[in-house]
Amino acid sequence: EKDKAHEGARPMRAIFLADGNVFTTGFSRMSERQLALWNPQNMEEPISVHEMDTSNGVLLPFYDPDTNVVYLCGKGDSSIRYFEITDETPFVHYLNTFSTKEPQRGMGYMPKRGLDVNKCEIARFYKLHERKCEPITMTVPRKSDLFQDDLYPDTAGPDCALEAEEWFEGKNGDPVLISLKHGYVPGKNRDLKVVKKNILENKLSKNTENTSPAHKAASSPTPSFKHEAKLDEILKEIKSLRALVSSQEKRISKLEEQMAKIAN
Repeated sequence: EKDKAHEGARPMRAIFLADGNVFTTGFSRMSERQLALWNPQNMEEPISVHEMDTSNGVLLPFYDPDTNVVYLCGKGDSSIRYFEITDETPFVHYLNTFSTKEPQRGMGYMPKRGLDVNKCEIARFYKLHERKCEPITMTVPRKSDLFQDDLYPDTAGPDCALEAEEWFEGKNGDPVLISLKHGYVPGKNRDLKVVKKNILENKLSKNTENTSPAHKAASSPTPSFKHEAKLDEILKEIKSLRALVSSQEKRISKLEEQMAKIAN
């Protein structure tokens, strides 16, 4: 056990990694932001410690267990730093920084099951501004249209590994993994519907050109008959409306005469 993973007085954050180690963020005595990697079996000394900067924002860690990548988002920062955790020295490897113009008031993280595997999306954040929420996507450029197994290994699914009673009994269980491949639609299949539609249209146009005029008249419905039937219906409605209007006019005139007699 260890009372404080970092010597600073400001808030700290800690997450468990897939290999059982603990990743923490905090502050040093000089108020420098730090990140550290710990072995829970030996908390006397950290496996690795990195000094970041002297900003006051608390670093929020978001972890992808499938790729062992940790994303750090600081409150008030305008950047997202990401690191890869490996078994090789220095164990925490800096990858890159994503920077924006406006600072972030908070950050949300989309689970792996919600990512778009067709676009090779490996992470999606929801950056909280003063009056809006901005989605930020991170993708890996790939030329192939095939499913990228190295980017999307089997990930934790929605089904629980243990029931509550089993957990209270002290049992442990590994997460129930699922494959994201069933949600992948290749680009060729996505465009196939449009191709089929064009082929059918071409076939129909060829068939209509090759048919004789007599066959056309017999097979294709004549639109003139339909229009004539509609015109007849409209004319009947107009006649009925005229008759109704004339009857109403006669009735109104009779009522006016009666009212005039009563008034006199």
